[in-house]
Amino acid sequence: MASRILIVEDETPIREMLVFVMEQQGYETIEAADYTSAEQQLVEPYPDMVLLDWMLPGGSGIQLARQIKNAEHLKHIPIIMLTARGEEEDKVRGLEVGADDYMTKPFSPKELAARIRAVFRRVSPTSLNEPIHIEGLCLDPSAHRATANNIPLEMGPTEFRLLHFFMTHTERAYSREQLLDQVWGTNVYVIDRTVDVHIRRLRKALAAHKYDHFVQTVRGVGYRFSAR
Repeated sequence: MASRILIVEDETPIREMLVFVMEQQGYETIEAADYTSAEQQLVEPYPDMVLLDWMLPGGSGIQLARQIKNAEHLKHIPIIMLTARGEEEDKVRGLEVGADDYMTKPFSPKELAARIRAVFRRVSPTSLNEPIHIEGLCLDPSAHRATANNIPLEMGPTEFRLLHFFMTHTERAYSREQLLDQVWGTNVYVIDRTVDVHIRRLRKALAAHKYDHFVQTVRGVGYRFSAR
């Protein structure tokens, strides 16, 4: 399931640009144009992240960030502050109330996407052992077991790690270098084509249960895991 990002921004052109960039990255978006509507969006199913403008009608982003971080059921949600205020003391203030990162307008959409991925990587370890379910495909990291419609999948440990990464990072294309970094680690020397070998093995394991189409080749980029 795609991560849900709440975009809190009162300027319509900026909010629409953020929605476009986030959806291009494979995220699901929710929008709020002021403090009150942002509060109303903080309900189940809770957003996985909040992109939060500093200046809002009806209140400030700082107030909302403090409210989120003080609520037991919301404090796990990461926040990236988006603001035209670039002074160091403003950044410190934003981080002190619990923001996980801070971007000063104007910013590059590519940099924002990279910052979001970095924040998700920092906060994701708490949920890395929870079972993941996607259309009959289930992976249980703690039991080191993968099944398709309750039938065990036969695969090696590297294919299991690759599948785990894909199932926790769906709908996004990754280069071979990125997969090597994320699945094999930065301290292991293996060549790019190693990825192709393990992708073939993973597809073979999934093909036995007609799930091999989930692992898609993205021409000129690398690979993507998608149930679409």
